[in-house]
Parts: sequence; structure tokens; C-alpha cells
Amino acid sequence: MSHWEWVVASIVGILSVARTARLITYDDFPPMVWLRVRVLAWIKNEDSKWKGLLECPFCLAPYLAAGMLFWGWVSDTDTVWWVINGWWAASYVAAIVVAYDQPED
Repeated sequence: MSHWEWVVASIVGILSVARTARLITYDDFPPMVWLRVRVLAWIKNEDSKWKGLLECPFCLAPYLAAGMLFWGWVSDTDTVWWVINGWWAASYVAAIVVAYDQPED
């Protein structure tokens, strides 16, 4: 992999991790809301450190990034890695662009 491929893979990986962290901790996507509610009910303890991972994207992101780095290393950033993470990263960038492109009321 060339130097520039590593740079692009890093950017795509970071954006993909950011999108995943937002999906898990914040988004209203029904399957994620359902899962988040179930896991929080299973944890039950208000003081549990695990609860923070479902409510704080800053807390969750390092673990997602470690998983992303591991996946990229094991797969040697194969085509599947690029397609899934490229799509995920592009969807996050598109959502950000749309959010900032709203007309003022």
C-alpha cells in the first residue's frame, strides 16, 4: 500500500468510526434505539462504566477505532473494507453537508 493509500484509508476509517459512534450513541434509527434500550436495561446499574459506551461517542470512539484498525490490518484493507467503510464515511460526510446546507428560517 502506498503512502497516499494509507492517508486515504486513515481518513475513510476515521469518518466511518465517527459515523458508527454517532449511530450507536445518538441516532434515532429504530433498530439502534431498540438495541440501545435493551442493552441499557440489561446493564441496569446507573453507575456502570459500560453505560457510558452507549451514551458517549467520545468514550466509544477509541474502541471502535481499535476495531477498525484491526479490521484494516487483518484484511489488508481489501475491497470489502473499502466498500463498507467508504459507503459509511460518505454517508456521514453527506449528512454533515446537508445539515449545514439548510436554509435559514
